[in-house]
Amino acid sequence: MSPELIHYTIYFFLTLGLSTLFSMGGVGSAIGLVPIFSMMGMPINLAKAIGLFINSASTITASAMNFFRGVLDIKFAIPLIISIMIATPIGAWMSQYVQKEVVEWILVSFLLISATLLLFSNREQKVVYDKAWVLYVIGAVVGLISGTIGVGGGSLIMPLLILLGFDAKKAAYAISFVIPFSTLGAFATYLSFVDMDWVLLGVVTVAAIIGGYIGDFIMHYRLTPKQVKKLIAVVLLLLSAKMIYKLLGL
Repeated sequence: MSPELIHYTIYFFLTLGLSTLFSMGGVGSAIGLVPIFSMMGMPINLAKAIGLFINSASTITASAMNFFRGVLDIKFAIPLIISIMIATPIGAWMSQYVQKEVVEWILVSFLLISATLLLFSNREQKVVYDKAWVLYVIGAVVGLISGTIGVGGGSLIMPLLILLGFDAKKAAYAISFVIPFSTLGAFATYLSFVDMDWVLLGVVTVAAIIGGYIGDFIMHYRLTPKQVKKLIAVVLLLLSAKMIYKLLGL
């Protein structure tokens, strides 16, 4: 097997595994893949661009399945879609003027906040705070952050929605639908200043689509949202620890 084929095979199975895991929680896998790709030596902006496209591929697959099952609440997702579509490309454009180390520290903070919220946002809520303006604000803030660091933002939106009292599965279904609207716009922005590896993009996209299908099936029929949240939180904590180790030069 040629070194190039080995290279693409590694990326395929890595993407397949993480896309399966993260789609079980209704979020894109870029939050896990971007730091891993970067630690493997991929230029950070290329890793972010590929991560954004992967998020789109895997969550579109899950959203199509959820739509045909009748579990997707499109009306609930509209405020998030509108605000995040505007904010994410702006964050992506801003990223080219931010130093790599700053972006990586922002990503570490994003990982830690997301993991903490996933671990501790599991209490039952008696009141759902579903004011539209709150959803617009959440979408705008997360969109700016996710565009800058190259992730879809679902792993932060999900625990925030749970804290507001929304059912975990309803939130996961909505986020899967929202993510492609933000990530495709940001991906297009990154293409304006990133030299894309189109073969690698094709390989990981196929893996992400397969992983999105498998993960959504497992979440819907096999696991509870609580189990999925804990699993993803552990993965995020491990990734953040690895990135901190690297950034501090230990």
